[in-house]
Amino acid sequence: MAGAERLDGRYDYIVVGAGSAGCVVANRLSADPSKRVLIIEAGGRDDWIWLHVPVGYLFAIGNPRSDWMFRTEAEEGLNGRSLAYPRGKVIGGSSAINAMISMRGQREDYDHWRQLGLPGWSAEDVFPLFRRLDDHFLGDTEHHGSGGEWRVEAPRLRWDVLDTVRAAAIEMGIPASQDFNTGNNEGVGYFHVNQKRGLRWSSARGFLKPVLKRPNLRLVTEAQVDRLVFDGLLAKGVRFRRGGRWFEATAEGEVILSSGAIGSIEILQRSGVGPADLLRSLGVPVAAAHAGVGENLQDHLQQRMIYTVRGVKTLNETYHSLPRRALMGLGYALFRRGPLTMAPSQLGIFTRSDAAQERPNLQFHVQPLSLDSFGEPLHRFPAITVSACNLRPTSRGHVRIRSADLHDKPSIKPNYLATEEDRRIAADAIRVTRRLMQQPALARYSPAEHVPGAGIGDDTDELVRAAGDIGTTIFHPVGTARMGRAGDAGAVVDERLRVRGVDRLRVIDASVMPTITSGNTNTPTIMIAERGSGFVIEDARNGT
Repeated sequence: MAGAERLDGRYDYIVVGAGSAGCVVANRLSADPSKRVLIIEAGGRDDWIWLHVPVGYLFAIGNPRSDWMFRTEAEEGLNGRSLAYPRGKVIGGSSAINAMISMRGQREDYDHWRQLGLPGWSAEDVFPLFRRLDDHFLGDTEHHGSGGEWRVEAPRLRWDVLDTVRAAAIEMGIPASQDFNTGNNEGVGYFHVNQKRGLRWSSARGFLKPVLKRPNLRLVTEAQVDRLVFDGLLAKGVRFRRGGRWFEATAEGEVILSSGAIGSIEILQRSGVGPADLLRSLGVPVAAAHAGVGENLQDHLQQRMIYTVRGVKTLNETYHSLPRRALMGLGYALFRRGPLTMAPSQLGIFTRSDAAQERPNLQFHVQPLSLDSFGEPLHRFPAITVSACNLRPTSRGHVRIRSADLHDKPSIKPNYLATEEDRRIAADAIRVTRRLMQQPALARYSPAEHVPGAGIGDDTDELVRAAGDIGTTIFHPVGTARMGRAGDAGAVVDERLRVRGVDRLRVIDASVMPTITSGNTNTPTIMIAERGSGFVIEDARNGT
């Protein structure tokens, strides 16, 4: 392409994005020493201390050093608010700044994918992959494995207030759970986390860094891919910008987009693969008309209710006390324990919004702290945050480029609470939260609803409006390049993650999910990368 230098070297595969999925893909494809793999990352290296100390998410999210700083459009369902939409900007991607919660979802999530006409994606197919990826503190069990690259540990800190919330949930009739990752995550318990001895375990740390010494694997960072390079409808490479210069790299095998539910869509649309009317309106030549590229955006909306408490410690007091903070830092430095090892949420609850639900449709993240929003200081009064999210929202949004300029951030519109079902479940989630906090076990701590406030009554319309006021993303965008069977006009990729109508191009990341999983989405994304890498290797072996 005119104006671009050719990147030196010959490559069989180009992987675009060294995030949660891309690190896995690069690892697996470069395991064959005869295959040359180039992985291109738009962000930088993970060489900042707060990307490794678990509590560093407080500083990494909302920081342009580590976050792409996207924002949503104004959301009608959120009463006109626009939300910050964090995405990781270093190797490891969002696994470098996320909640570190190890969560597979429910068996029914994957069986539903199979029922949509996607062979090879049932729970029976994918749960062995989760087990194979595991390096789990429980060791080799029916549900977990050891020796894999994806480290999972128990939390290294307990809080009396969270133990009491757990007891309150059990009083409500929610069963105790020691492990949310058995296929049925109903219950209350502590989340398992992607950490190793008190340090964050990102996809880069688990899958990419250990294999960068391979002579057939090359990582290029701070290189933003503008578009794909086509020969007709065959993807033969990518064009990217690095250090003010333009480069072009070519692949003799496949180009694999692993830039996530936002980034992969931007690249596809700038390359002319997407909704024809949108592309023409922006002056982008249409290479392959795909109505579904950027559509079907799904996310978990969390409703962050805050309760003040008395007579029990929360992180708020420690945060505002210099001596306590000094002791906290010393404890971490010496023993890798204490509040600095905390994931954003420690206690989890999976339950039903109403008795008619066939399986849990609400997930609670309970935190021994409170703040107005990520990036803001903790409150000066003792409080906890009890966030509920609808696990299977029916609202659908979109991601669309605003222009052909790679520096223009895309239009992101999740369309939260756009359906009557989502609004009803949002109201019910507030009711369930209030019932939880009124249980006898918590009475000694005198919990008082601070947000949205006891002045909000039980009327459904009033609760829906309150949900719009307090709702925020839990950072789980998926589905924007969804899988689908042949003949599905909205499907972007087939069940082997090949982009329909384009040769030698796949998408392997969270964007291919047809429906969102019932829980945190990072571990399912790792599984998709494992599955997709296998497809690439199998198809190359079979010459298909």
